[in-house]
Amino acid sequence: MSTPTASAAMTDAQKSAHIRQVVLQAGQALRQRHPWLRHQDAIGAGVMALSVAGMIASGWLYVIGLIPWWVCIPASALFASFIHELEHDLIHTMYFRHSPRAWNLMMALCWITRPSTVSPWTRKRLHLHHHKFSGTDTDLEEIGITNGERWGLKRLLMVGDHMLAIYLRPATMHRVSRNFIRAQQPKSKEEFRALVRENLLSYMPLGLLHYVLWHGFLAVQAVLLVASLAGQPLALSAGTQALLSLWTTVVVVWLAPNVLRVFCLHFVSSNMHYFGDVEPGNVMQQTQVLNPWWLWPMQLFCFNFGSTHAIHHFAVKEPFYVRQATARTAHAVMREMGVRFNDFGTFARANRWVKASRAQSAEARAGAAA
Repeated sequence: MSTPTASAAMTDAQKSAHIRQVVLQAGQALRQRHPWLRHQDAIGAGVMALSVAGMIASGWLYVIGLIPWWVCIPASALFASFIHELEHDLIHTMYFRHSPRAWNLMMALCWITRPSTVSPWTRKRLHLHHHKFSGTDTDLEEIGITNGERWGLKRLLMVGDHMLAIYLRPATMHRVSRNFIRAQQPKSKEEFRALVRENLLSYMPLGLLHYVLWHGFLAVQAVLLVASLAGQPLALSAGTQALLSLWTTVVVVWLAPNVLRVFCLHFVSSNMHYFGDVEPGNVMQQTQVLNPWWLWPMQLFCFNFGSTHAIHHFAVKEPFYVRQATARTAHAVMREMGVRFNDFGTFARANRWVKASRAQSAEARAGAAA
């Protein structure tokens, strides 16, 4: 490895290339020690099968009364976090590159089990753009999960709910969506309109179903609670009670696990990515390693994302389980090259790379108020 003196004389591009080389070498060495890791398609399919089975099993155990809701929800969220990593790797075509049917089936299972997300086919465009323009005003994926917003109650509400992230700042999301679409360089009005339609319909149909059921459930529970606190509990018919019981089951086994998972993932992801004043294309400024002990409850439901996702920005084609296995080596070279670790100041800086200027602070306040 390079000495600290040598790394100080390197450009950020050279540092990024060195980190990538060391990380890829660590992955190659791991595969040489464990040849079974070369069967990436089989591993991806196996993780998907076990994760879907785990979600079904935890849901069934809740339905038959063997586990309570407070066990079912985190258990299912844990399995869903593996599926999120699979979707991310599928977006980078790490599994079934030469088998379109299998690849599309895997993508469909990712969406069915995680209905609160945008269509994974749409997310592919968003995510690949994120890698090219991370932290800029066209990075719709990160801005969509509140990266760059000042911290407060508004961001806390938005970080775990995609719809609130749109409802509470419609002007911001409209502007960024238009910037993103224009950045795709549509060659005709028809292509531009197609991109607009894709963007507008990205939550159809599963995302819409998820949020109608989830927000509706919260509204019903709020009404019942207020009525009870007011001393006027609502008398529900047997049919209404049966419907509410079924609705509750759907929430516990399908919706709430993803609400928990999304909140944890977005909290970690939006604070480990930098935004607003990064140098375009400079990977050294895109992310930090965010892995303090107190984040472990959240890391549990996003597969240690804060610790390992920064590695992905340097070595894109390594699957999630290899990144986890080689994290110690990756972290060592990343520290040596100057990648930030646990930069908690990002919470106060609205995720800026450096201390925000007055103009940036005013912009962030305006965005938070939008």
